[in-house]
Amino acid sequence: MPVIDIKAEVTGKVWKIEAEAGAAVNSGDLVMILESMKMEIPVEAPKSGKLSALTVAEGDAVKEGQVVARLEI
Repeated sequence: MPVIDIKAEVTGKVWKIEAEAGAAVNSGDLVMILESMKMEIPVEAPKSGKLSALTVAEGDAVKEGQVVARLEI
């Protein structure tokens, strides 16, 4: 199966994880929420598939472009 890397769009902190590894998601489903400069930034699944891995945990600092999850499509 092809794998897509889901990347953070901003530098910030993982505020809340909404989907667990192994979960089936649809395009546009919320995977996690990042916090940056007191704003909540949603990270959504770009396509339908299965989250094969989360590469961060709640509270982790992330940089723009960092892979935060992997999606099998």
